[in-house]
Amino acid sequence: MRSLLIIFVLGATLFAQEPNSQVMLRFETEAGNFTVALNAAKAPATTRNFLRYVDAGLYDNGVFHRTVKTKAAGREDNQPQSPIKIDVVQGGKNPARPEGFPAIALERTSETGLRHEDGTLSMARSGPDTATSDFFFCLGNQPSLDFGGKRNPDGQGFAAFGKVVSGRAVLDKIQLAPAEGQRLVPPIRILKVMRIP
Repeated sequence: MRSLLIIFVLGATLFAQEPNSQVMLRFETEAGNFTVALNAAKAPATTRNFLRYVDAGLYDNGVFHRTVKTKAAGREDNQPQSPIKIDVVQGGKNPARPEGFPAIALERTSETGLRHEDGTLSMARSGPDTATSDFFFCLGNQPSLDFGGKRNPDGQGFAAFGKVVSGRAVLDKIQLAPAEGQRLVPPIRILKVMRIP
């Protein structure tokens, strides 16, 4: 009986550590609200990391602080030094909250099968295993951000793990907000990020 209890507790613990295959989030921002579906089945480690920040309230009063625009998308190009152009908006946690979690291993798109398509949510990074809390959304398809893409010289791509399912136009509004270079001035506040039951 005791061994059955140990197996049950162990199984329950492992189950609790694994997120559901799809987790829905609501982003409330100064520019409007939108809903995102996280793909925990294909990108479990990245999803788990993002939810740590959500559940700790670290994205509440966070900011969208960066906009990257191209002329091809009908916008003023603000990345003239980059040979590979992209359209994204980047955000992060509350700058007044210094706490966070360790960097995570990169879940490459070659492993997950996910792609940087219009509305995709992905993790910002410098080196391959350096992502922590900053994230970005794609505006239009951005294949140069997938594994083998040339936007990052290392060719490892970025970890796509979710997608906007409603309120997509809010991202356009954020991208077109006033900016100095790629820095949104002022940044667009993220009022709250919450799970949707």
